[in-house]
Amino acid sequence: MLPTRQTTEGGCGNSTAAASAWWKCLFLLTLVQVVSAADFYKLLGISRDATLKEIKKAYRQKSLEYHPDKNKEEGASERFAEINYAYEVLSDQEKRDIYNRHGEEGLKRHEQRGGGGGGGFDDIFEQMFNFGGGGRRRGNQEQTTPSVEIPLHLTLNELYSGKTLEVKYVRQVLCLQWEMCVKQAPECHGPGVRVIRQQLAPGFVQTVQQADEKCVAQGKMWNPNCKACPERTQSESIDLTIEVAAGLRVGERITFEGVTDERPGYKPGDLHFVIFEEPHADYHRDRDDLFKTMEIPLVDALTGFSITLTHLDGEPFTVDVNEVTDCDHVLRVHGKGMPRRNGRGFGDLYLTFEVDFPDELTAAQKEAIRAILGDGSSSSKNEEL
Repeated sequence: MLPTRQTTEGGCGNSTAAASAWWKCLFLLTLVQVVSAADFYKLLGISRDATLKEIKKAYRQKSLEYHPDKNKEEGASERFAEINYAYEVLSDQEKRDIYNRHGEEGLKRHEQRGGGGGGGFDDIFEQMFNFGGGGRRRGNQEQTTPSVEIPLHLTLNELYSGKTLEVKYVRQVLCLQWEMCVKQAPECHGPGVRVIRQQLAPGFVQTVQQADEKCVAQGKMWNPNCKACPERTQSESIDLTIEVAAGLRVGERITFEGVTDERPGYKPGDLHFVIFEEPHADYHRDRDDLFKTMEIPLVDALTGFSITLTHLDGEPFTVDVNEVTDCDHVLRVHGKGMPRRNGRGFGDLYLTFEVDFPDELTAAQKEAIRAILGDGSSSSKNEEL
């Protein structure tokens, strides 16, 4: 609720300080009447101290439950949009903190300011009522429908070589005649925002902002009884080509801008495919480097060896070791890691060798080893304790 001041002759005195104090009191009294359009935590069915992992899990469950393709009940599409918006806020730590402190209205003010931090109640009053000399009008950013994240599971081989995927994405689009169902409504101040003015006393008007899904744009409202487009939207399947660049890392995104659900008065949000890496049987990855553990027999550890390995792209390569190899020795093979971004070469491969000792030796083998190693045996030394 945002009370505004009307300047009238013979007002409430000439003291700016007194007027400021009066308006602050009125603001605080009005603030207690604010009722959020929805409790984001209740929408997702989680507690206010839920972790990001719990938020993501609850979002997946709720979005599947209310997805318009699966749930044909009245109001399911609206609830689906609310769930997506709730997730967008709660999965972003900055937005979540603002929502926890100031609610949905505070979040909207934050977004209208371009995401900048506020300066406390004094700054809010200066912006709303021009106390402190000359307020500023901020332009409203165009609102978008919720962005969508879809996990994209890829093998380490695919992330090494790159891959092209053809997928279908189902979204909700406005029906062709949706504009015939829009009527003029001066009280609508943008998508989902309705403003009512109430006179509190001579010379004073209170402006109350309410959430109203029927408002689709500035000065325009949806006519729910319109037969030209009763459902507002309809399902559409679109073809997308996903280009997975070689060397992409876990958590990186491939984004298609403006392809999520359409709603009257909103721009479609963005679709993000988030990279997930499937475990590999032989290699594991850390950023641009690869790691592999190998077991070698004792004879190879002592005399050296040459071994041929198969890389992630299926190409063989040879590693030569001409020195004695200790247990858990790590050998760095330059340029045999993952591709670096922007054509900056490759990372490295780190091979860890585990030595396989024989369980037992014959007497002849022991004698042969002693003959070769000579006086290096501790049994040939007499030490006094």
